[in-house]
Amino acid sequence: MFTGIIEETGIVLSFVEGEQSWRLEIGAHRALAEAEIGDSIAVNGCCLTIVEFDAPKLTFDVLAESRSLTTLKEVAPGALVNLERAARFNGKMGGHFVTGHVDGVGDILVFEQRGADTYLQIRAPAGAGRYLVHKGSVAIDGISLTVAEVEGDVFAVWLIPHTLKETNLHAKVVGEGVNLEFDQLGKYVEKLVAPTLG
Repeated sequence: MFTGIIEETGIVLSFVEGEQSWRLEIGAHRALAEAEIGDSIAVNGCCLTIVEFDAPKLTFDVLAESRSLTTLKEVAPGALVNLERAARFNGKMGGHFVTGHVDGVGDILVFEQRGADTYLQIRAPAGAGRYLVHKGSVAIDGISLTVAEVEGDVFAVWLIPHTLKETNLHAKVVGEGVNLEFDQLGKYVEKLVAPTLG
């Protein structure tokens, strides 16, 4: 379980195909604190398990399915990735509950400065707009953000300077894909209500 509050951006050192999985190595600092084999780390919003660590490097095994269903397939050495350690329920809890199970990949349609603010508009996968509500939560590459606009499967968020500085969003461009995770509550409500509507 995560909160969508990014702790740092790591740098991809290597991402190669092995006999049983893809092996992803990321240079990190804060995410290494108190790290143990088997710990969960959200990498661009994808929940991955630490299989090795040796400061300043974290190593993960990535299954072909995880790679094919997320933007991890596009990650290459030198890329910046958002990192968040699993939530600890003994301190502050910001953001919203994020599982690290990516629902789909969205495409950046608009990414621009509007006055002093930054506007980001994304097209979600077809039909995913039903999980988006005005002022609701969404995780974009693992970042907890508030939905500002929704029209069908297209939605927008506003970004504060801190978010741009502390995450990999400042390196994104129009046309690029981002991992999306929609709020769990909406998905559970849909599952519970759907049989009664059919």
